[in-house]
Amino acid sequence: MSASMSWRRLVWSVYSPALAGVFTRISDRLFRARDRRRGSSVLLLAPLLAEADPAPQCVSRPTGSAGAQGTDSLCTHFRWMAEHVPAFRVPGTRIHILTSPEQFYQAMKARIKTAKRRVVMASLYLGTGQLEKELVDCMEEALQRSQDCSHASDLKVSILLDYTRGSRGQINSRTMLLPLLQRFTSQMRVSLYHTPDLRGLLRMLVPQRFNETIGVQHIKVYLFDDSIIISGANLSDSYFTNRQDRYVLLENCSEVADFFSDLVEAVGDISLQLQPDDSVTMLEGMVHPYKGNRQDFSAVARKRIMEVVNTAQMRQQLLSRSEDSEDEGMGEDEDTWVFPLIQMKPLGIQVDEQVTQRLLTDAGPDSTVFLTSGYFNLTRAYVRLVLGPGARYRILTASPEVNGFFGAKGVAGAIPAAYIHIARQFYNQVYQLGQQKRVHLHEYHRPQWTFHAKGLWYYLQGQERPCLTLIGSPNFGYRSVHRDLEAQIAIVTENEELQSQLQEEQEMLYQRSTEVSSSTFERPDRHVKLWVKLVTPLIKNFF
Repeated sequence: MSASMSWRRLVWSVYSPALAGVFTRISDRLFRARDRRRGSSVLLLAPLLAEADPAPQCVSRPTGSAGAQGTDSLCTHFRWMAEHVPAFRVPGTRIHILTSPEQFYQAMKARIKTAKRRVVMASLYLGTGQLEKELVDCMEEALQRSQDCSHASDLKVSILLDYTRGSRGQINSRTMLLPLLQRFTSQMRVSLYHTPDLRGLLRMLVPQRFNETIGVQHIKVYLFDDSIIISGANLSDSYFTNRQDRYVLLENCSEVADFFSDLVEAVGDISLQLQPDDSVTMLEGMVHPYKGNRQDFSAVARKRIMEVVNTAQMRQQLLSRSEDSEDEGMGEDEDTWVFPLIQMKPLGIQVDEQVTQRLLTDAGPDSTVFLTSGYFNLTRAYVRLVLGPGARYRILTASPEVNGFFGAKGVAGAIPAAYIHIARQFYNQVYQLGQQKRVHLHEYHRPQWTFHAKGLWYYLQGQERPCLTLIGSPNFGYRSVHRDLEAQIAIVTENEELQSQLQEEQEMLYQRSTEVSSSTFERPDRHVKLWVKLVTPLIKNFF
């Protein structure tokens, strides 16, 4: 890179807490006192009464942004992200794109075995199969080695999972980890995040199989000393074998690793703590997520988490100013920027949503965006930006047979058909607006596999390779924006080798796809029953 990075005129972002939902306000008033147990089943419908998807804030396309498509460096195009989040500058040679579940699994096992200081893992849940047991065995070996090699056991293991999903069934994520917690109590922490929206009558009446639809811990971060894997994959056997996702490995990127370690610790602090006897407790001074006041919990949680973001942002700004004062800068090999983006709307944090909307708004007519989601359910705000004037889009989603709910029992079995209906509605919108030459929809096909990849690749005007990718847990849908805790990273790079890796990853996924046409929805296997169409609005909000 010919010019060193300059980050001047950066300002603090002001994050306004999201308005509490209708259900939250009603539920808190009804259940604040334990002796007040009167209520109505209508509360179960309250989450559906809230505005389905509020209109996005008006975002203009500023001069010098990616929409300008000038000859300025990538720094000029994307420096605005540093106004919202920390900007970590790293050598592109330390970032590697993994392409298969097997690579993902083996990379984790190898790094757990060699970890000396910390293993930090955040996921929706930990499965209970043989592959998951082998992963736990790796942690046990690493912890035992730490005890054997030092009088003071330096290795710490911290696991963050979702409470509802991690507690489902008699054999679950908790029972998988209890032996480690019992044996290495001083070195092991297991935190179980519980959404503040599942409380009161709703918590009592929603079946265990469906309680996670209200909101979950959805962040997927796997950290080993100073290396980290950001992904959308959970810790479960299918994600290690035949469920296609995306995975990026950042080797020896200590500042990025420190940030995500601090983030997971912060979310862990507001979560229930698993004890060796399988009970759960809250840290002293923390508000309980479903027994305490809803607004108080969100305020405490938001403050704790934003302390991590703001502290890291300030540190990176000061570091950048210090480097700007030096003639040599940071060195030409540090050609890549990593921006962590978090979305936690139940806690009033919507950084990822703001950055994603700005990115889609700025995407000019000569840019190309490849966007993928295993569950194609864009929010109305994102749909408006995609269908408005701007970049060319190629959107990849799961065909019905590779949808994770394909073949499921009961109501869940109708979910793939609901996504067919959603895709058809979007396809019809594209044609009604005359955007069919600019916006294309693709379906991923692969026998005996499921599709769970999400993110985007951004190609600037005249570029053969992408210069930016979003990769992590968000699906760009209602749940990701409004219900769950999410995290991803934006990688902006001028490193040609890393750009080539991103291009190969994108092409590999799209090579297994077919483009959707009007005839696609006329096939017999794409018929959607009337009752499925009627319940699709509910599915869009909860799945």
